[in-house]
Amino acid sequence: MATVTPNYAATATVSISLASLATSSTFAAGQESAVVDNTTNKYVDALLAGKIRVGTTPTTNTQILVYVFAPLDDTPTYPDVMDGTDSGETVTSVGVGQGFLKQAAFMNVDSNTSDRDYAFGPVSVAELFGGTMPPKWSVFVTHNTGVNLNSTAGNHFVKYTGVKFDVA
Repeated sequence: MATVTPNYAATATVSISLASLATSSTFAAGQESAVVDNTTNKYVDALLAGKIRVGTTPTTNTQILVYVFAPLDDTPTYPDVMDGTDSGETVTSVGVGQGFLKQAAFMNVDSNTSDRDYAFGPVSVAELFGGTMPPKWSVFVTHNTGVNLNSTAGNHFVKYTGVKFDVA
């Protein structure tokens, strides 16, 4: 009888520039990450986690939202305005975004404390796509805190740990 055990890859950083990300009252504007290409590693899952630091005196009872999305095909054709690069993007509408953005994390900003860290995860990326990892995927972060996120790049990170299985 074979034994199946998880095999965790070294944690990798998702390339996304969150320093000074502007607030978006409608959650339509945010930052897209560079694409994560899973066609070589072929992970069966990726555990997504991160930390986002709010800016100076955020508004209480606001949110930071983290989404994952994938290209629509292997061309790759990206949905709406997405392009697979670390760049600021504004989806055509929140309704359009709801068609392709998979919510990975929801952080309630429950204090107006400046420079407070909000951590999320780990979250299964495969689970967001019905249990199967897409060949390529990206992250989209948006918030409505009323102020820009903290301006120091090193105060934010988004990382993932690839998962495979060993059979012995």
